Amino acid sequence: MNQHSSIQTKGSLLERAAQKYDFGGTLRKPANDAPPAEPVSFAEPAPPARDTAPEAAPAPEAIAEPVHLPEPVRVSEPRRPAPGDRAGHRTATVDRVSLAEGGFALPDQRPGALAEEFRIVKRQLLLRAESGEAANNRMVLVCSAKPDEGKTFCSINLALSMAREKDLDIVLADGDFSKPEIARIFGIEDGPGLLDALADPAIDIESCIVETDIPNLSILPAGRASDEATELLASQHTRDALHRLTAASPQRIVIVDSPPALSASPASVLAMHAGQAMMVVKADTTNEAELREALGLLDGCPNIQLLLNSVTFTPNGKRFSSYYGYGDE
Repeated sequence: MNQHSSIQTKGSLLERAAQKYDFGGTLRKPANDAPPAEPVSFAEPAPPARDTAPEAAPAPEAIAEPVHLPEPVRVSEPRRPAPGDRAGHRTATVDRVSLAEGGFALPDQRPGALAEEFRIVKRQLLLRAESGEAANNRMVLVCSAKPDEGKTFCSINLALSMAREKDLDIVLADGDFSKPEIARIFGIEDGPGLLDALADPAIDIESCIVETDIPNLSILPAGRASDEATELLASQHTRDALHRLTAASPQRIVIVDSPPALSASPASVLAMHAGQAMMVVKADTTNEAELREALGLLDGCPNIQLLLNSVTFTPNGKRFSSYYGYGDE
């Protein structure tokens, strides 16, 4: 007899339990009582006859203790649904190779000098966004006075840096409707976007959001271009839609890549919906007159900060990456 012979008894668990404890005995009357009017019938056939008589039904106090099953394994719920779990959201895999070649600071890479710079930039914005003073403080507009000053570059790096935060849900929205670039840079296919939801009240703006495989980061494409973009942005429907976008979660931060303020009129209207704005100023390129004029167009936003871009580092300048041992980047 081998070591497993004790579990070789034939029959199902129910049959073996019935043989051992004679559960049917509780249905039988003593011999001196009248027989029941009708016998109790069961759907299942009776177990096959045995050579030995069944054991007598045990007294209540002699019944074996119940078998305790092991506790089920409990898996803690994730802090946030994985991409694709939220109803109505599309999903996409980001082209990380293209982002890295474009000089963007990816969250899954070791922080370098650029990542450290944006860590400082985002902290000031997050302090105001998380203050709870106003819901639209969680909508940050990134703008510039003229084209080619690096506003989209800064928008993407700011979003990637904020996505490193453990308790935030970042939505990067492309508000440059004439020259949208964000979806292309991330390698995301075209589809319904922000302007589509603003033009058609039947389209839920949440359904236009594309969840990426970068944790905590989603993309809201620009959508189909329209000659009435400025008028659509000024409508009450847009105000309501953007409010729903920021109010969907207290952990959500919406970063809007705006068109240049001196080149396209939607910038000034977008500024009216945002609680914060970051004006990108290209070093040695943007002059003071242009900067003042652009800031005047964004006066609908109550909080505007300046970000100096394309600064040339000197050998004696601060280099965060070398301090943290990340190399000379």
